[in-house]
Amino acid sequence: MPTPDATPTALTGIGVSPGLVAGPVAHMALGIEEPAIETLDPSRPTEHECDRVAEAAQTVKGNLEASAAQAKGEGRTLLEMTAQMAADPTLTSTAQAIIRERRLVPERAVWEAAGTLSDMLESLGGYMAERTRDVADVRDRIVAVLTDSPMPGIPQMAEHFVLVAEDLAPADTALLDPEKVVAFITSEGGPTSHTAILARALGIPAIVGTGAQVTQALIEGETILVDGTKGTITRSPSQAEIDHARELASRVREFKGDGATKDGHEVQLLANVGDGAGARAAAEAGAMGIGLFRTEFCFLDQPEEPTVDAQVEAYRSVLEAFPGKKVVVRTLDAGADKPLPFLTDATEANPALGVRAYRTTRRDPEVLDHQLEALAKAEALTEAKVWVMAPMISTVEEAKAFTDKARSYGLKTAGMMIEVPSAALMADKMFEHADFASVGTNDLTQYVMAADRLLSSLADLSTAWQPAVLRLIATACQGAEPHGRPVGVCGEAAADPALAVVLVGLGVASLSMTARALPDVDAVLKSVTLAECQRIASLAVAAATAEQARQAVRAELPILEELGL
Repeated sequence: MPTPDATPTALTGIGVSPGLVAGPVAHMALGIEEPAIETLDPSRPTEHECDRVAEAAQTVKGNLEASAAQAKGEGRTLLEMTAQMAADPTLTSTAQAIIRERRLVPERAVWEAAGTLSDMLESLGGYMAERTRDVADVRDRIVAVLTDSPMPGIPQMAEHFVLVAEDLAPADTALLDPEKVVAFITSEGGPTSHTAILARALGIPAIVGTGAQVTQALIEGETILVDGTKGTITRSPSQAEIDHARELASRVREFKGDGATKDGHEVQLLANVGDGAGARAAAEAGAMGIGLFRTEFCFLDQPEEPTVDAQVEAYRSVLEAFPGKKVVVRTLDAGADKPLPFLTDATEANPALGVRAYRTTRRDPEVLDHQLEALAKAEALTEAKVWVMAPMISTVEEAKAFTDKARSYGLKTAGMMIEVPSAALMADKMFEHADFASVGTNDLTQYVMAADRLLSSLADLSTAWQPAVLRLIATACQGAEPHGRPVGVCGEAAADPALAVVLVGLGVASLSMTARALPDVDAVLKSVTLAECQRIASLAVAAATAEQARQAVRAELPILEELGL
């Protein structure tokens, strides 16, 4: 292990959650060791060992579900998804088959079964490859139960610390305690991974994709300064630097529900939510409405399509939190990173380019019909103003078909997501039918840059700061203007205060984000006029690279440094 003096004092990665904090390093405990290849003693009946595997899987599922019940928002959803993985009969039955056929001890059988499942998911690519992390997490937990070993997970320490790990399973991230874990650093990961998104939702400064040379260089217990905005790690920071970080952390900013630029140009600052609890938290945070209600989160733990009545109740719980205000509802974004057993085909070779989101209506149109019926009924029971939009709209024909169908159910305001480059390029024609649009910057960036957003080795491409992405957003806004249609942004880009200025300058009317980001975005927007936003946006669009765009914009916004952003 190197000494602190053997490596540079400044290390870098990808900043994915803003904030400047100092604290001692605590490394994630090593995972469960790979069990030895051992066969069962002749006296141990195979069926008994098969039953032990099933029981251990159910124990892990129960523990994860119990943790999920205590979590909130996206953390709860991620834990529920991991619990489903523990209950996956594929993993259990494969392990049991190995025990019966090869008489391997159950912990080794589970290990090999998980390897088979991971290889299958890896071959599918995209989100399915991302789920190999969940498989490894569940595998380790089941093996721990079988061998009566300590459960892997986040270190338990009396004082606050900076968590350092190779990567974090979604379940680990969901269980992070912001009172103890003041920041985290991982050698793997990218800016749009589920781990990064959850870090922002929790308000924990985070740096990912540092490479193993960085995480391995950090010494257990040494004090470091983590800048989650710039992606820098300072070793042996001065007392003045530590004091500055503490002073920034002590500042409390609140959003009062009045999003606007310095000269009074209104910018709707909205929240992204997945359920009623998230909606109520967003309302308490001052959000001016909901800019993205991810309805698929109501479906993720369902083996079958929920009934219309069940959907009405799920939607109603969100709508009730915002009486008289706009709630933008995204119809099912199933497929790719959000597979649903009753709707998507997990065997697709390239699910990100396959039958996902609105395209599922080609095969199962009734699912959308049921959802629109439920939304209309839920709206009638509340005072919220429902704006419904379909994800992955790619053609003018699709835009017309969806908006016509939505209106046929009595939903007055119908629009679309702009995630596919064709939708931005054809915006002028799309807005002959769509009442509004919301840009999903995560997917739009993925498709513009032809880079898997979950692949850490391509993280430099997976940023909405790419000038090509910004130019497409500008094109979409230009296409909307003659029709008087509003364009919003609901991707992760909206939560970046510097990028928010650029988006407003390009013509974006609303920004939807995790509720924790609202005060920061509001503070920066209130420091600039609309004309200044437009001038700054032109600098970003004219840049040759993402980093040049980012640096040019930040140079024009000294308030970012003042606020520690």
